[in-house]
This record gives sequence, structure tokens and C-alpha cells, in this order.
Amino acid sequence: MTSNHERREGSRAQRAARHGGVDAGPDDPVVGAREKKILMLHGINHGMFGKRDPKQYGTVTLAEIDARLQALGGELGAKVISFQSDHEGAFCERIHQAYADGTDAVLINAGAWTHYNYGIRDALAILTVPIVELHMSNIHAREPFRHHSVFAEIVRGQICGFGVDSYLLALRAAVAAVPKIIAA
Repeated sequence: MTSNHERREGSRAQRAARHGGVDAGPDDPVVGAREKKILMLHGINHGMFGKRDPKQYGTVTLAEIDARLQALGGELGAKVISFQSDHEGAFCERIHQAYADGTDAVLINAGAWTHYNYGIRDALAILTVPIVELHMSNIHAREPFRHHSVFAEIVRGQICGFGVDSYLLALRAAVAAVPKIIAA
């Protein structure tokens, strides 16, 4: 039986085929490495960061979060592509696009969708790349309905409670989880 992790990461040959090279494995040197492509999915109400509930989320805006991710991505050899939507269908379509466009890893802060949205969970389950769930607030120290994530069993890991640093920690984790590829 294949574990969730094995299923999500795919075989070495499948990963290599998606990236036009040969999977080098976690300890092999990278030859002809290319910039990693990381998709950052911002969920419902995140366009209101900076205005919405400053006690939980601070005053940082979504644009400021994205700028910090871009800067750190550059240092880590990764291009971060950000997408935000308040519409489930658009969110799922962007996840489907990530499956087809060579995305290497996904960061997701789905907001309230985290706790109940099985449509987004099923879209994420299609992906074969590392997924890191993140939240600025500590969802386990908030209202009881926020303690459960419908994504938990399909993501590589979850980072929460560190404010904007949750995004940066998640990016570091995602980049580290991307298999090393040798150019063919």
C-alpha cells in the first residue's frame, strides 16, 4: 500500500518527467538547477489583511506579505507566484493550473476554508508536489471550530502562530521539500 506521502510526492521518474530532468534524490548534487516555482495560495478575506482583525493578523497588508515572500524566494532560488481569491471555484482552478504548469511546491493559507472546504481539499489532493499549510494566528489556540484542518492529512506540514513569519517559515520548508533535479 502506498502512503499518503509517497502518493503525494510521486515516484522519482514522475517528478523528473514533470521537471524535464532526472530526480537527483535528496543527497545528490544539483547540476543545471533551475529556479523553483512556488505557488502561494491566499484564501478568503486575505485581501483585507491590514484592515481585518489587527489583534489576530496585525496591520501587515497582503502586498507586504507577498513582497517579503518574493524577497526570501530570491535568496532561496525560488520564484513565488501569489494568488488570492474569495471565490472557491477560482481557487480550485488555480490549484488545477498548478498541477499542469510545473509548480514545484504549494504554500496555502486558505483562511476559514481550512476548516470545512472539502472542494479545495480534493483539488489539493490532485497535486503531486509538497504542500505546506500555514496560518498567521495559532489556530489551535482560537475558537474550537478552527482547531481542525480538512487539509491536514494531505499536506507535508502545517506552520501557524508566527504572524508574517509563518509565511517565511513555510516558504523555507517548501523549498527544502522540493526534490533536487539534475538537468537532462
